[in-house]
Formats: sequence, C-alpha cells, structure tokens
Amino acid sequence: MAIRLGDHLSSARHQQFVGREAERERFQAALAAAELPFHVLFVCGPGGVGKSSLLREFVYCCEQAGLPWISLDARNLDPSPESFQSALRSALGLAPEDTPLAAMAAKVDRGVLLIDTYELLAPLDSWLRDTFLPELPEHALVVIAGREPPSPAWRADAGWRSLLQVMPLRNLSPSESRAYLARRSVPLAQHDAILDFTHGHALALSLVADGFAQRPDDRFKPESAPDVVRALLQQFMQQVPGPAQRAALECCGLVRLTTEPLLADLLQMPDAHDLFEWLRGLSFIESGQQGIYPHDLAREALAADLRWRNPDWYAELHKRARSHYANRLQQVSPQEQQRVLIDYIFLHRDNPVVRPFFQLVHANPEGTDQHSAISMELARPADVPAVVDMVREHEGDEAAVLAKHWCEAQPEGVLVYRDAERNIVGLLLMVALDRASEAAVEADPATAKTAAYLAAHAPLRSGERATMFRFWMAHEGYQAVSATQSLIFVQMVRHYLTTPGLAFTFLPCSAPEFWAPVFAYADLARIEMADFAVGGRHYGVYGHDWRTTTPMQWLELMGEREMGRGTDAPASVSPPETVTVLSEAEFASAVQDALRHLYQPAALRLSPLLHSRFVLERAGANSGAPERMAALRAQLQDAIALLRESPRDSKLYRALHHTYVQPAVTQERAAEELDLPFSTFRRHLKAGVVQVAEELWRREINWLNR
Repeated sequence: MAIRLGDHLSSARHQQFVGREAERERFQAALAAAELPFHVLFVCGPGGVGKSSLLREFVYCCEQAGLPWISLDARNLDPSPESFQSALRSALGLAPEDTPLAAMAAKVDRGVLLIDTYELLAPLDSWLRDTFLPELPEHALVVIAGREPPSPAWRADAGWRSLLQVMPLRNLSPSESRAYLARRSVPLAQHDAILDFTHGHALALSLVADGFAQRPDDRFKPESAPDVVRALLQQFMQQVPGPAQRAALECCGLVRLTTEPLLADLLQMPDAHDLFEWLRGLSFIESGQQGIYPHDLAREALAADLRWRNPDWYAELHKRARSHYANRLQQVSPQEQQRVLIDYIFLHRDNPVVRPFFQLVHANPEGTDQHSAISMELARPADVPAVVDMVREHEGDEAAVLAKHWCEAQPEGVLVYRDAERNIVGLLLMVALDRASEAAVEADPATAKTAAYLAAHAPLRSGERATMFRFWMAHEGYQAVSATQSLIFVQMVRHYLTTPGLAFTFLPCSAPEFWAPVFAYADLARIEMADFAVGGRHYGVYGHDWRTTTPMQWLELMGEREMGRGTDAPASVSPPETVTVLSEAEFASAVQDALRHLYQPAALRLSPLLHSRFVLERAGANSGAPERMAALRAQLQDAIALLRESPRDSKLYRALHHTYVQPAVTQERAAEELDLPFSTFRRHLKAGVVQVAEELWRREINWLNR
C-alpha cells in the first residue's frame, strides 16, 4: 500500500515534538493495558501551552500501536448534538442514516476519540457527559483537551470520578525548551536569552523559532515588557519578509475571521491569495471552517502593538473592515446577517464602554462559543405559553397578560432563542407601532406612552415605521449581560439595518441606569416621557430617530467612537449632522419659501431644508451652510429642469424658470414674456411649485426603500 501524505505529516509533527514525557507515557500505558485504567483523559491548560500539539502526538502513538483513532476539533463544528454526531459520522465514513455509536460499538479493538478545544463545547458538556459518553463501548478511550479543567459536575459524579483522569499542562521545562529550539534550528548561542524571555511558554517558543526561520542570522534581544507574548510578537513583526506580510498580519489580528476576500478588501488589492497562504503557514495562525485566525494571545498582541505603533493605520484598517461588513450585510442571506454583525461587533471587543455589556465579542475565533449554541427563530403558536410564562416569571402577571396580547395581535414580531436541546432560553417581542390598531396600543401602558410620544414629538410620515422592543429577556438572568442578551442586541441591530422605512425604535429597560453608558455610546437617547409602569414595576425607555441618523450613518458613528478608544468616546466624537424631520405639508411650504429666496443668501440660510436629508446627502454630512445652500439651489434647479423634459409639463417649467431661475422683474412681466394671461401663468406657477415639492419629497424619503 502506498504511503499516505498524512503519514509523512504525522511523522514530521512527531519529529518536532519535544517534552511531555510523563504525559506520553501515561497515555501509552493506557493504550497497552489489558483493562483501561481510565476512560476519559482530560487535558487542560491555558492557551498556547501546547494542548493541540500533545493531542497530535497522542494520534501518532495510536498509529504506532496500530489502534484506530478519531480526532474532532470543536472549532470546526457547532456545539449541538446534531453537529457533533454529524462530524463523528463523517470521521467514521458512515452513511447519513448510520448511527455513530452503533458503528463504534461494533468495533472490537480499542479505539481512541480525541476532542480538541473543548471549551467551545461548554453548552454540550452535560449532553456529552450524561448522554453520549455513557453509550460508548467500554474499550473506547476518550481524550478531551480544553483550557478549563472539568466542570464541577464531573467531579461531583461518583461514577465519573473513578473513570476520569485529569492531565493539567504547564510550560515546558528548560531542558524541554532547549530541545525544542534545537529541533527548530535556533542557534545554541541564543537559547539562554530566549528561555529567559519565554519561560518555556510553548506558543512563545514557537513564535521565536518562526522568527529565526525567517532570518536565521539575527540575534535575539528580548524587550522589556510585562506581557511576554506582546513583546515577542513585536520582535516577530520586525522579522516578517516585507511590508505586505506585515500588513496582512495586522489585518488578521484586527478581525474575527480572515478570508481571502476580506484580506483583499482590507489591503485594497485584487488578489490576496499569496498573502493568505503565507498567513496560514504561521505557527500561531489556525484554520477553521469560516476562515483563519490567530491564537488569542497573538491576536491581542497584534492589535495592541498596532494601536500603539501606528494608530492612523489601525484606524484605516478598522474603517475598511467596517465598510466590508456593511457591504456584506446588503449581500448575504438573512441567516448570514447575524454572523456578519457579530464580526462587526467584534471590532469593538476591547472598547471599555462596550465590552462589559457583551459576551459574544471576545476573541473566540470560530464564533462557536456559548452564543453560537443558541439559535433564533420565529415563535410558533405552541411556543406562546412558554413566552408568556417567561414574562410572568420576570415581570409579573400583568406583564404576562400584555405579552399574550401582543403574541396574538402581532405574532410575526415574536422571536424565541433556543439552546442545543431546543429549549427556549430567551425571547424578543417586537411591536410594530405603525401597524397596531389604536385599541391594541392603548391596551398596553408601554405602547400607549410611546405612541403618545411619537404623535407629539416625532410623528410618522407616510410609509414610515416604528418599532418597540416591548419584551426582551433571557430565561436565566432576565435583562442582565449574557450570551442570550448579546444575541438579542445583535437582532436589534439587524432590525435597524434591514427594516425598510424604519423611522423610530424604542427600547424599554427594567434597569435603565445600568444600560446608560453603552446606550449613550450607541446613540440611543433616554426618553423619560415614554417611561411606563406595569404591575407596580417601572421601566425606562431609550429611543432613536433613524430619520435623523440613518442606519449606515449610525454604523459609521459607532466606528468613529471606537477609534476614540476611551470611556468618554461618546463625548469625543460628534454625531452626524442632525436631519430635520418635516411633515410633507411643512416640507412643501419650505420648498415654496426656498424658491422665493433662491438667490437671497440671508433668507435661504434660514431654510429648514438645509437640514433635510436630500440636501445633506448632496452637500456632505459635515458641510457648512454655504455648501448646503449651494446643494439646495442645485436640487431645486434640478427638479425644475425635470419638468422641461415632459411636453405636458414644459409650460410649468417655463413659469418656474422665469419666476425663480432667471426671474423677470415681476410675475406680471414674466406672464407677458410667455404670452400668457396672468391667471393662467399663476396656475402654471402654482402647479409647478407643487410638482417640484413632490419631486424633492420623493428624494427626501427615498431612504425608506434603501
């Protein structure tokens, strides 16, 4: 039989592996024993300590002993029973209808199942421990590797205590570290300095060796820094082949997952394949189903180094990443939008204002942490009792009645969040205020107050929509920070960005003061006039008028605030120019006034249209009054010129042209020049003003359909 490439790969990895003699001997002894001394070997240790390398060495031991093995990496599957068993079925080469447990039970030889990056399977821990593993044949040995030791439930179970062996990993010893450096051809004269600097941390040793592989004649000079990995990475950054590789590495450290298209966008180059492949070859870069990513410690070091060393380039990369994700949101399916938004929020992971309020934005490469085990879907009729009960548990009986009221009135606005076992672990109930009947709105103190606020302070125009996130909560923790709460906020952002004509949103909170910092950062205003009470409990309301700051402008504002880097970021970055929201009648009146004062700067400067969307989009959000007046004139003249193209409306164009664009001394003289009775001229002029106002109104509210 021909030798497989995988055999060469396993052999090469074994040749580079050093140390861990006690760990290898314990594993080999278990393989050779007539009866397994333990059935689960739990390898645990901090990131970068060498857990994955040890598991690969265990695979080599299995191959040498002629024993079958299966290796699964949690980064390449979702933490659900279905995904886990599907991956196992694929590894065993089974048909879709075959059962992995039955196939494993049918094997008479001892076999080994290795599961790496177990911390990403935390939502499955109880299922694996209590359901899956007990069904394995007694001759199967399971090896689990993760950052954390076994959960208390393992140790509390008398049965598992006798079947479980915990193997904590620490840094390599000095002799093991020297052996590793020698195998990587690092000059002997550099070993002492390297050991003093790395203290045997496996990832740090690997990074140093990578640096010498790139430039073997360099002399290692440890830098004085409290963070070993950060200082080491700074040293490595000086040893990359060139500026293109340096930039690619910086991009990889900034974003959650790097793909070739994303890398090309960030570097503004047509083809990033070679750079992408170079990144994949680095020792601290991992590959997953969705892209590549650096080790957590390396990512932190890369980002921190870039922010400190070249803040302008960091800001530019951040801006390009935001643009990439904003474009992706318009292109991907609704199912993919959540992943893109998580990527977007990840850019804010280190912001001191945002970070305490999200659990999903930490540097978890594949996104398969606790929140990815939670799925969102439209509630079914059978889910309504569970939704109502959850509201009752956290907000009381009166609130539960209102939740049932809205489930019946607007079932399309009820979303539920399910865990891997399909249990409902959270909910988001959205009320479309613009589509609700007056009776339905008045039946709920919350919607009654928000509807009254809208009517008095921000009335909706034709085609505009308003949403109240009436109920939002996790089953465990209610509205406290959690993975479920984080996903609920992601869905809110998705609603902002994808709902046509969305004009206003309201977000009630049971603890408004707690959320004040992050909501201020997110440009959500406190609306005390909309506060309400239900069942003796008081709720504070936050809101945002999306007509004054569009969703895309809002995304850009969030990016600018992230670049502020401080807790005072909301105050340090000015929001976009506020858009004046006019009713259609007010808008038409303003158009008529602007036409009268088209060439009178002192009067035109007072026009409310200077703060309308159609003017600001043409002049620029940060433009001054002169630029906006010029933009308003141009828009008015464009709208007038459109009438000339229609034979039916050309008479209206002539009346407007001779009155406002190239005005005659008086309107009577204009009528004479057009050889029209004055009454006819006035009728044409009035009709022309109406059509210009209608055209500009279409431009003003065109954002409703974007």
